[in-house]
Amino acid sequence: MKSKHVYIFFSFIIILLLVLLCFQINNEAKVEKVYTSTETSKAVKVNKDSNIYEINIEQYLIGVVGCEMPALFEEEALKAGAVAARTYLLNKLAYDENYIISSTTNDQCYSDENELKEKWGSNYNKYRSKIEKAVNETKDEYMTYNGEIIKAFYFSTSNGKTENVQNVFGEKLDYLVSVDSNFDKNTTQFNKTIEITTNEFLKKLNLPDTKEIKITNIVKNDTNRVDEITINEHKFKGTEIRTLLNLRSTDFEIVINGKVVKITTKGYGHGVGMSQYGANELAKIGYNYEEILKYYYTGIELIK
Repeated sequence: MKSKHVYIFFSFIIILLLVLLCFQINNEAKVEKVYTSTETSKAVKVNKDSNIYEINIEQYLIGVVGCEMPALFEEEALKAGAVAARTYLLNKLAYDENYIISSTTNDQCYSDENELKEKWGSNYNKYRSKIEKAVNETKDEYMTYNGEIIKAFYFSTSNGKTENVQNVFGEKLDYLVSVDSNFDKNTTQFNKTIEITTNEFLKKLNLPDTKEIKITNIVKNDTNRVDEITINEHKFKGTEIRTLLNLRSTDFEIVINGKVVKITTKGYGHGVGMSQYGANELAKIGYNYEEILKYYYTGIELIK
């Protein structure tokens, strides 16, 4: 009887292993590799639409800058964007040479050729050439701090100041500290106001439906972004509110008017590192890409 139980147990183990093996094979079958260049030694693995594409780094950067920044931007701003994107990638690869980078804002937004053609339409050739020029003229350049490749965070638009990295990502990095970025106030991205119902507001915050909404204890940090806020006796982090309500930034103001909640934000993005619209404003007044990068990333060096 005992040997029968042992036989059943090992039979179960074998079947389980076979199921797991089949599952792994099926998952591997979903991975597609597309080589856009013969320089596969200088390629990056990109996760896009649940497939893994292997793309030459410089071609990848054209897709990143084309996705992340308006092609109408000044050339020096686009160059700064190319170096920041390259540095972000190389930092990831420095810790894991097989790192598979996301094509979304979880890492860096990336558009393939078809998406760029759809985005730019009749201006495709002109805009692609402009961005390719920015990538090629900064080829192999990246940023370091104390000899190490930096975490080159960047975002769309500041609220007048960039954010200390510790307030968002919880780590202290001397090259990612707050700097003034008042020129962002001149951009079209600076202010945004949305309106939602009180019911929708409470639902998105996972709070009980009630007739009255009380907002108290608003704590702002030294860059004027909301650090903490209490809504109906529930304490939230500013970053949590931004995520739950899908706000453009953590510099927000909430006004309740009857059954309508009006939310006004300043800036767009997490606020850490280089402001893309700020970089463009600096380029307009004569900053080159190196000066732009050294303005936003404190104490860094450019390496080629």
